[in-house]
Amino acid sequence: MPHAPPLSALLRQYAAGTALACEPVDEGLLNRGYRLRTTRGRYFLKHHFDPDTADPVRVARQHRATERLADLGVPVAPPLPAHDGRTVAVVGGRVYALHPWVEGRHRHGAQLTAGQCGRLGALLGVVHASLEHVMRTAREPERTPCAAQRAPARGPQASAQPSADPADTFVLIDDLLGRVPRRRPADAFDELARHRLLERRTLLERHADRRPPRTGPVGWVHGDFHPFNLLYRGDAPAAIVDWDRLGVQPRAEEAVRAAAIFFVRPDGTLDLPKARAYARAYRRTAGAAPCELAAAVHRVWWERLNDFWMLRWHYERGDTRADPQFPAASALAVWWTREYDAVCGAFTG
Repeated sequence: MPHAPPLSALLRQYAAGTALACEPVDEGLLNRGYRLRTTRGRYFLKHHFDPDTADPVRVARQHRATERLADLGVPVAPPLPAHDGRTVAVVGGRVYALHPWVEGRHRHGAQLTAGQCGRLGALLGVVHASLEHVMRTAREPERTPCAAQRAPARGPQASAQPSADPADTFVLIDDLLGRVPRRRPADAFDELARHRLLERRTLLERHADRRPPRTGPVGWVHGDFHPFNLLYRGDAPAAIVDWDRLGVQPRAEEAVRAAAIFFVRPDGTLDLPKARAYARAYRRTAGAAPCELAAAVHRVWWERLNDFWMLRWHYERGDTRADPQFPAASALAVWWTREYDAVCGAFTG
């Protein structure tokens, strides 16, 4: 098994028995997960691999947050404590955590009814409201630099972040265009990449005057809420997983960003009726006003126009794992620009 975890050394720290089988879990772009079966049961072993989030102190802080959320009834899967009571295991300089195995499956927005979309929005609203409660009394709150100054009492202060500068994006577009190989016959991915880069440059030139101001209200958020980080058991959410990006960010923007992942269709359009049901439930449970969602829609739209992380992974890092997402994601930015008013109405109506 590539990158096999040191099972013997790890399991000695837990009351989890002896390993019988360990298989990699396919999902996950930044960290490594394993389906672990031992003489005492089934577990999820997580290797915190991403250098941006694998600090043991930060991981332990995430663990404490999920433990408090579980106490409030939020569907999460807090890690198991080792013999010494700690939930983070460091072996050979690598950071691991052992979680109970949660039986369930991932569900995209196309697999959800309108009622289930409403429950999804309500769940994220509950997460945001609950995080505000549990992080208010958390020790050593994480100070993630991001948007403007609205945080829970005694919570972290966040500095405003400017939105993407199109001048920088034009430079990036030119650089990526220079990296796209000119093959004959043309590679399908390269051909689409070149088309989208040229198209996006035209859109940015046309809409450069719509650059949004600095970020609005912020609070504690999951940071990476999308279908692969939510497990369903039947029709009900069983566990929100992967809290690596827990931090202080614009809450409404996480709601819009998540919807743009859950409800995007293969052709790059959004299922607006489902997004509307989701957004109404989110606003109700999070206490977010329509104007807050409208501002978030604008900023996430702008973010999508200026963001090329999938192409940067492909051409700068040689990492093709996100390639299957590129056709729909790149088409969404174009469609969203054309249907801007309809998208905004779905999140505010």
